Amino acid sequence: MSRTKPNRRTVLAAMGLGLATVGCGSTEAPNGRPVPSCVLTPEGTEGPYYVDTALERRDIREGRPGVPVELRVTVVNASSCAPLQDAVVDIWHADAHGVYSGVRDGDESRFLRGIQHTDQAGVATFSTVFPGWYDNRTVHIHVKVHLGGDEIHTGQLYFAEEVIAAVAAIPPYVERTEARIDNDGDFLFPRGGPRSLLALTGDPVSGYLAEITMGVTT
Repeated sequence: MSRTKPNRRTVLAAMGLGLATVGCGSTEAPNGRPVPSCVLTPEGTEGPYYVDTALERRDIREGRPGVPVELRVTVVNASSCAPLQDAVVDIWHADAHGVYSGVRDGDESRFLRGIQHTDQAGVATFSTVFPGWYDNRTVHIHVKVHLGGDEIHTGQLYFAEEVIAAVAAIPPYVERTEARIDNDGDFLFPRGGPRSLLALTGDPVSGYLAEITMGVTT
């Protein structure tokens, strides 16, 4: 499916679901689940590996090896934190060996790329794998958020360093010979990266649930 390329607008992010929100400006919902506050987050770079595929699918793995990750991105109204339905979330990232699909001449592959529309709860869910590292970058996932055809956020989502280290110690990641840059050594992470950390539950054997909530102006 194709959509009109949206114009860049201010986007805010509400981070840290679950227990990770305690002490971070969250309030408690009637069901006892913490509700994140909406916090301004800076725009991030698109990077050189974006491919405008408009490939709508939940499972973006295409058989790529790696630790399973279920990524849940919730899009909410920045003023009220109410969920927004039918926002378009576009993600792409490197595979376990640090390789992006579709960026070399003649490469028609599209693994680890896809879009999802948010549901009534404002949630877009992807089945993917834990990314690898490359070119002096820490581990990250690229994301764009489109709303109504003319709203956009371009940014990057990050993982806690202790989780990256645990994953890097097992196959296929441990097979990498390229040195890994940690979050503190990454040249982009200091520009809002701490406010773009995914809330993670799980382990390197069974996989991870990765969650983040992003508030947008409408």
